[in-house]
Amino acid sequence: MTTINLNQIGKDSKEASRLFGVASTQAKNAFLHALARSLGDKKEAILVANSKDLRLAKEKGLSGALLDRLSLQNRLEEIIKDVLHVEELPDPVGEIFETRVLPNGLKLAKHRTPLGVLGVIYEARPNVTVDITSLALKTGNAVILRGGSETLNTNTLLVQIIQQTLEQSDLPPNAVQLIASPDRSYVQEMVKMDRYIDMLIPRGGTALQEYCKMNSTIPVITGGVGICHLYLDEEVDLEAALPVIFNAKVQRPAACNALDTLLVHEKIASKAIPKVIEKLQTAGVEFHLDPTALKLAANNANCIPAKDADWDTEWLSLSLGIKVVSEMKTALHHIAEHSMSHSDGILTSNKEHAKQFVAGVDSACVYVNASTRFTDGGQFGLGAEVAVTTQKLHARGPMGLKELTTYKWVIEGEYHVRS
Repeated sequence: MTTINLNQIGKDSKEASRLFGVASTQAKNAFLHALARSLGDKKEAILVANSKDLRLAKEKGLSGALLDRLSLQNRLEEIIKDVLHVEELPDPVGEIFETRVLPNGLKLAKHRTPLGVLGVIYEARPNVTVDITSLALKTGNAVILRGGSETLNTNTLLVQIIQQTLEQSDLPPNAVQLIASPDRSYVQEMVKMDRYIDMLIPRGGTALQEYCKMNSTIPVITGGVGICHLYLDEEVDLEAALPVIFNAKVQRPAACNALDTLLVHEKIASKAIPKVIEKLQTAGVEFHLDPTALKLAANNANCIPAKDADWDTEWLSLSLGIKVVSEMKTALHHIAEHSMSHSDGILTSNKEHAKQFVAGVDSACVYVNASTRFTDGGQFGLGAEVAVTTQKLHARGPMGLKELTTYKWVIEGEYHVRS
């Protein structure tokens, strides 16, 4: 196995970030347009590489959720559209904001600048390779990618296409580099590369994120793990709410923004829970019910008693927890105890209840009468996303272009000196 020199990768990335940081918007957009075209031209080769990864992953017994995240089948066109969308978005680099003039005549302004080099560690998501590239390069950043072993063939080809397109666009190809090895020792080394990497973004399960938080010497952006809730309020249009619940759970159950727990007000539980089960079981959903909800399930074969651990489970599958609550205060307490601060919402016809819920839930994305599945950079009009962060500093929710920038103070004087 070829040894990878991460120190050299870091040096090359840092140099590329300096060059890319001053690239014009026109040059960056021309690259993104060329990349979309290159991905379309190489579509068949990409799908062949992805099929190989899928076959190997199935042989290793990867879960259905991971296989779904790994697959690019029927998704490549949407990925290409996202690249073109990023091309169309305003370039935040160079934006001047928060200007002021001090009493002594000094002029102060904040100028938006690239972060520098992003280190991204991710599992089973080859779409991230393209999403990260388009957003990072649009904002003048370089990126070091370390995908999972299960997507090595796909990622290797994608990065080759990206680097070739960069070179053809007269931009530094080292702006995007891949640690093309499944050896986990490279992750251990990567999280200590604070000399070269300015921000570390782990996109994977809780174990990966905890490892990075505990071991990284680089600032870490965490998120992408969600235990998502919807609260069915006592004052709700149930017929309008049912399709929202169905979409949140069924549309793509392996996604981090898919519904995990439905909280139902006790005043509508006897009417709502049978209807929810009737609608969602047609899609093969299995229900984990608390004792009160279980009594209302009429011995349905798809319903089983919930265990305490179920309320702390991100299902990533066609499973749904249902719990009956006595009031909104109880629902808010449950969410505070079990949510991962990702995406939580209320279904209600009462505007005051909606206002109370929004004020009471401390999550990155809080929904009123909408599916949690909208927590996504593309759906938010950001073109794509680097991650959905659930922490509170620097960025929160889907991270788009502005979230990949920082700023510097620029001070203009007339040969001022401090007295």
